[in-house]
This record gives sequence, structure tokens and C-alpha cells, in this order.
Amino acid sequence: MALTPLSEALEKILSTVSARPEAETVGLSAALKRFVATQVHSSQTVPPADNSAMDGYAVRSEDVPGVLPISQRIPAGHPPSALTPGTAARIFTGAVVPEGADAVILQEDAQQIEDTVQLPEAVTGQHIRRRGDDIQLGDRLVAQGQCLQPQDIGLLASVGIADVSVFRPLTVAILTTGDELREPGSGDLAPGQIYNSNRVSLAALIEALGMIPVDLGNVVDEPEMIGAALERAAVSADCIVTAGGVSVGEEDHVRGQIEARGTLTLWKLAIKPGKPLAFGEVMGTPIFGLPGNPVSAWVTFALVAKPFLIKRQGGVVSPEPRFPVRSGFSVARPGSREEFVRIRLIGCGEAMRATLTGSQSSGVLTSLSQADGFAVIPAGTTVSEGDWLEVISMAALGQPGAGAISR
Repeated sequence: MALTPLSEALEKILSTVSARPEAETVGLSAALKRFVATQVHSSQTVPPADNSAMDGYAVRSEDVPGVLPISQRIPAGHPPSALTPGTAARIFTGAVVPEGADAVILQEDAQQIEDTVQLPEAVTGQHIRRRGDDIQLGDRLVAQGQCLQPQDIGLLASVGIADVSVFRPLTVAILTTGDELREPGSGDLAPGQIYNSNRVSLAALIEALGMIPVDLGNVVDEPEMIGAALERAAVSADCIVTAGGVSVGEEDHVRGQIEARGTLTLWKLAIKPGKPLAFGEVMGTPIFGLPGNPVSAWVTFALVAKPFLIKRQGGVVSPEPRFPVRSGFSVARPGSREEFVRIRLIGCGEAMRATLTGSQSSGVLTSLSQADGFAVIPAGTTVSEGDWLEVISMAALGQPGAGAISR
């Protein structure tokens, strides 16, 4: 089977999504990282009235400069009286500007003398936050499919919303395979053994998407046991993610067990790291068979499984933002696959450079942990120091995107 370019693989995988979870209503305290089921519009105007952006004195600009009597004191939350012409009102940040006033003068620029205040010239509108400057009645606050972030929850609360309709979070079964794997905390390793990092890493990636990981443990390299575990996973979750057993070795049994119980839609990606990726279904449940090498598993989940899960969750899928950075390393030989190189960003502005975090081996997790992102090197391309590279941040790969207010 020929290697499939990443863009083609994503198009094929995303085209299989035809359903989304049912919706439920939750309070804002339970809405973090949930995907919005119905777009929300504001029934309020924010701010609801002109208010002061500073502590100071509300005046008519035509009455200053000069010394004015102080006619009232306006704390935030207390309704003012109309401003008497030729007077000033002592006003505090957030307080409603009294009718008749058209400017606020900072207290630092004023000198209060008993019940009067000496004030400089004022420009009409200065230091006043106008009604509706933030949100107008009917503005869309969050879009359908948006993943709610802390700032979105604050925005909804600012217009008095206490509950929001969201999709039920997906359950994602995690299964690793390998005779050599031991669980962290299970004691010292015997010769040939390694600790199982993929299960906890994949669970963390799934939780970061606001979804629920279902840990089905590790299965030894026995075809019948792997097949039985896949059947359990198919009935216990909305999607299955495995790590290991999808390459071409004699002990790689996951791919065959998928085909024995379902269909295989895609196998082998034209990317590095992460070539041996399988996608299909087992008993009607979508499955991603990720490579066993931990960096390859992380990269293929972030690039391929994450967009599928977000769309299946009811979210909106968009390409990860990329930004240009000059290379601080060189690649003398062109590769045959699109490569995602772990990099650290050094410097700032035009002096910023992307430098390698160390060995780019697919088994070296330190280079992933130390990375700020990935530089994308197209197939057949060499790189010289100073060349422009496209970079994807680690945050963009590990988290769902956020929406924006739209009027």
C-alpha cells in the first residue's frame, strides 16, 4: 500500500464523520473544554450604560478649565443624578456617567480644595467607556462547535448567562500492545523491558480535548488477546486509539485484528515521524492504530486523530496556525516524506531562530518535552541555516482551537 500524504489522509478520515453526540445543558462551572451545541447570542448590551474608565471627575467639557464645585459623589453600582451645569461629579471606575457630563478628568490631574476641584481642560469623550462598546444586543458570543476556554466562560457570565448547551463528551478507549511494556511504578525493569509512556500520554492528550479516556490497559503480543481487547473497546467507547502493533513486523498484530473485525480505510502516512498509522473501524467503532514509538504516537494523534475527534465531537476543525521562523539548523539530504521536526525557539522578533531540541529519533521523548513546536519540512526539501520555515506551536497541536465574537 502506497504512503498517503497527510492532507489526503485527513480529507479521507474527516469525510467518514457523519454523527455528533447528543447535547446537554450544563452550568458554566462545568463547561470548560466542552463543545458548544447551539450558538449563543447576547440578550444584553455591555456595558449597559456609559461608564467611567478611571477614578476622577465627570464634567461638561465646556465648563473646564477652572474651579468647579463638587455636586455629587458617584461610586460604581450607584445611579447618579443629572449633572448640574457648572459643577463636577466625583466619580469612580465603572460608575455610570451622569446625564449631562461628556468627559472624565483623572484624579491625578485635579486638585480638590474642600468642596471644589481645580480642573484642567477636557476633551469630549475622554475616559468614558460607551454603552455597548464591548457587546451589542444580539452579538454572537460563542459559535456552534466552539470549544469553551476560560475566557469564553467569563464572556458568557458577563451577560448573565449561567447555563450553556454543549455536546456530551466523547469516550475514547486507549489500548497499548507489547510484551516489552511495564507500567510506571511497577518496579524495576527486566532486560528488554521499557516503561509504558503511551497510555498516560494519550490519555492526557484526550483529556486536553475535553474528552473522556477509557484506559483498557496493555495487551501482550498475542493475536487472539488483541482481537478480544479490540472487541471490548468497540462496545465501551465512541472511538478507539491503540499504540503499537501496526507496522510490518511478525509481532505486529493490531492491523490484522482490525481487518478481521472491521475494515481498514488507511494505512501508512507519508510523514516523519509516524509512517505506520492505521485508520478504520472495528464493529462499527472508529479506530486509530498509532505507531508504538512514543514521539510517533504523539505526532500522529495530534495531526490526524485529534481533528477527527474534534469533528466527531461536534467541533469545528481548522488547520493549525503556522508562522514563519528562520532556521537555526541545516538539513543536507532531502527526505521522501513530509517531516515534522521538534524545535525550540531562540530569540525574538526578526532575530528568532528555530533550533533542534536534540535527536529526532521517534523514541526520544526528551526532544518532544523540550520542544516549543514543530518545523514542517516538505518532502524533497533541504534546509540551510537562515532559511524560512513554517512552524506549528506545541499548544496548537495539543489543544482545540477557540472561536471569536462575531457581530
